[in-house]
Amino acid sequence: MTDDSCTTAPEPPPARPRLRSGGWRAPYRIARGASPWLLPAGAVAAATALATRRSPRWALVAAPAVTLAAGMLWFFRDPERSGASGEGVLAAADGVVQSIDVQADGRTRVATFMSPLNVHVNRAPMAGTVKSVARRPGGYVPAFNKESERNERVVWHFDTEVGDLEVVQIAGTLARRIIPYVGVGHSAEQGERIGLIRFGSRVDVYLPPGIEPGVEVGQHTLAGWTRLDRD
Repeated sequence: MTDDSCTTAPEPPPARPRLRSGGWRAPYRIARGASPWLLPAGAVAAATALATRRSPRWALVAAPAVTLAAGMLWFFRDPERSGASGEGVLAAADGVVQSIDVQADGRTRVATFMSPLNVHVNRAPMAGTVKSVARRPGGYVPAFNKESERNERVVWHFDTEVGDLEVVQIAGTLARRIIPYVGVGHSAEQGERIGLIRFGSRVDVYLPPGIEPGVEVGQHTLAGWTRLDRD
């Protein structure tokens, strides 16, 4: 199980809906890849809620079913964000900075733990071309545990203005599916959505040599909003 005691990073003010050719654009939407979980939960909630019209006893089932469906809607929320500044390395995940470690090759790993309360859509830290996307099988221990280094993961490499930038999505106890949104050769914009991890998990961003971290352990981050490096 992941650590539900972590508090949720505060949401930035939602982007103001703008009128486009297709109409008003909502500040929130449901994440791609949510349907295998959300649709069954919604169907059960709707069916049991309707059943209460025939018998009040169905309320005993309908109440938790509706609560679960509402929780799924909240978990799979995908807020619009316009915080990409075009400068620096932005956070790839919402959550709390779990560790900052200098690697043997001179890079600095910034690990962000995501609780089930966080938004789980991950974003590109910088503009760049996706050089590789590799899924590596592994276990599913809690993402905050040291043994999570052996967990299933998806490793990204972006060709950016500061060189190779590595992002690693790591599955946790509940997060047993990582869904990439883009593939090799894609030209990603800074802050663009690149994938989803279902339920609690972790995302590591490796700052290239010479780039100092601008965050601290315990600090909350917002994907595509919080700057990870120092000015």
